[in-house]
This record gives sequence, C-alpha cells and structure tokens, in this order.
Amino acid sequence: MIDAHRSSLGVVLLCMAACTAAPPERHAALPDTPAPGADAVTGAQLAAAEVDKSTLRLSVAAVGDMMIGTDYPQNHLPDDDGIAFLAQVAPWIWAADIAFGNLEGVLVDGGEPAKKCSNPKACYLFRSPTRYAHLYRAAGFDVLSLANNHARDFGEDGRTSTMDALRRTGMHHSGRQGDFASFEVNGLQIAVLAFAVTKNSNMMLDYELTSDTVSDYAASHDIVIVSFHGGAEGQDVMHLPFAEEEYLHEPRGDVVRFARMVVDAGADLVIGHGPHVVRAMERYKHRLIAYSLGNFATYYGISVAGIKGIAPLLIATLDGDGKFVEGQIISTVQARPDGPSIDDKHRALNLIRSLSIDDFGQPGIRFHSDGHLAPTERSRVAAPTYDAR
Repeated sequence: MIDAHRSSLGVVLLCMAACTAAPPERHAALPDTPAPGADAVTGAQLAAAEVDKSTLRLSVAAVGDMMIGTDYPQNHLPDDDGIAFLAQVAPWIWAADIAFGNLEGVLVDGGEPAKKCSNPKACYLFRSPTRYAHLYRAAGFDVLSLANNHARDFGEDGRTSTMDALRRTGMHHSGRQGDFASFEVNGLQIAVLAFAVTKNSNMMLDYELTSDTVSDYAASHDIVIVSFHGGAEGQDVMHLPFAEEEYLHEPRGDVVRFARMVVDAGADLVIGHGPHVVRAMERYKHRLIAYSLGNFATYYGISVAGIKGIAPLLIATLDGDGKFVEGQIISTVQARPDGPSIDDKHRALNLIRSLSIDDFGQPGIRFHSDGHLAPTERSRVAAPTYDAR
C-alpha cells in the first residue's frame, strides 16, 4: 500500500518541511458525473452495476493521544517547531484511506485558559499554535477527535479555534456537543462520531442518546467510526474492569458496555483512548473494538515513561459493510525529545495481545508475531455479562 502512494508521500514530506499547505488528497477519485444530454441510465442497468459492498475495502489508521508541544504557561514547543515530530510514522499514516487521532489540548494563538486549577502543580493545560494543524495534516491525518478533557483547556473559544484551524487544512473533526464528521471516501459515506465524559462534548455517559445518535448516522452512512475518551487513567488500569470507572472521583464510563452498545446501534469500528496506556482489543459482531490506544505523540506534559510511552499505530481494514477483514499493529515508542518511532521489540503488540487474551479469553482476533491481525472465531468471553458474538 505504501508503494502506491510514494509520489504523494514525497509531497507530504515536503509539506512537513515547509508547513505551508495541506497535502493533496490520496483518496480514489469519484466517477465523473455524466454530461448533460448523455444517454439515460435505466434502473435495470443501475441494478446490474450495483456494487457488492462486501467486496470493497477501506483501510483506517488510528492512534491515541497527540499533543505536539504547548506554549502555555512557558514555551515547551519542539526546537524544530514540530516539523519532524511525526516524520518516522507518517508513511503508515498517509498510506491508509482514512487516518484518525485524538488531539489533546487546543490549537489557538494566545489567550488565557478557561480551566481554573486549585493546585497549579497538578494542573495541565495544553495550547499549541494554530499553525500546528498543518503538522497533523502533513503527516496524513484526515479527522481528529476534539472530545476529551483537554479540548476545553481554553474554553469553547479555544475549541472553536481548533476546529477552524483543522478545517483550514482540509481536516474533519468531532467532539463538541452535536459536532460529528461526515465525508466520502472511495465512494463510501463515512461518519466519525467522537464522545467523551467532559462538559459540552458528545456525552458518552448518556448511553441512550449515544445509541440513538449512532443509529441515526448508521442509517445514512456506509461506515460509522466511533471514538471515545473514557476509562480510568494510569498504568494500573490496563485491564478492563467490565464496570463503571472513575478517575479522581469523576465518572469515566463503562467502556465495554459503551463500545458494544454502539456496535449494536450500527458502529463499524470503535476506537478508545484516555487511560494513557494501551488496553485490550476484541472483535464483537464482526466489528473491531480497540479499548485504548495509549499515548501516541505527546511532546510535553504527558508522561511517556515506561509503558506510557508504548503505543500502537493501528491499521484496520474493513469491508464496505463495516466488517473487520484484517489489520496490523505497528508498535511505536516515544523517547523524548523525539516523536514516535517504530519499535522493533513489538512491545505494544505483545502487550495488547496479552491484555486481550487475559480480559476476553478468546477476543476473536489472532495476533500474529509480525503485527498482523486476523479475525478468528470466539466461543467464550471472560465477562459473561456481555453477549459477544
């Protein structure tokens, strides 16, 4: 897949150096619209030409938390202004049909934070310049989640600035209450719906409203991707509790209940983040669920020590009906001040494989030693409360 996009990738890397323009689209062109006066197409011809969606393929690259430096309250931006921060992983991100990540913090030039902290030493506020939107686009990202506990560090004005900065580069976003992404790729209508437990975001704790929202988008879209920022935080919460979680007395949701519920409602791929460590994956009703993709690209303020610096770059290939066909875990590791690099020790893969088997018994996924993922039958799960199929 990467070879097919080498020429486009060259443009991307030039853009990463210049940071002045968004790279060209790598998605397949849509068929031309017939010119006025062309022969009419009969209903029978349309029916004969109708594509079997199960034969179509859509690749999605997904990562967890990203924040390429903050200039508040002091300047903690990369020395090269972030130009090379994502360079080592950009080829894999760019090669996918769709690339998704979770953006921690805001993209805004100046301004004062809206968040008030009783203990400034334990308070983290992330503000990156709006020009950093080009860094994410140049690396190949198409859509970012703005549903997390740092998306409002500088209030709703800060989140609006972030949305505007992403839009100017051609990227999509979802996160603020009622804000969902809808776009077309390879002839398929795609929806990306991001949820969190924080104020003015699409609220994942409102399970009924979430289910209804996913169902509505599934009725009008071929593929629905759901992102959630939930679950407790820290290296001692890698295992799924199969229960409602809390962090610092804040409700963080029952992530297994949430993920399986949105699949029941019509979601085709579920991507979790928030715990700052990786968690298990499972295949539920032929759909892939990744419960946490950890810290992927965080320059300052978020610990990447030990297992917190280990993260997957997940590639999921779906068919046109949304079923999981195959995938790949590209293991990455961070060592500051550098960005993510490829981890030849495959630590993210090994950790996710172990967690998935421990938590689910048979997660419905076969984890190959080279990082490739394949669907496999599952006859039991570790938590009988949930009906896995």
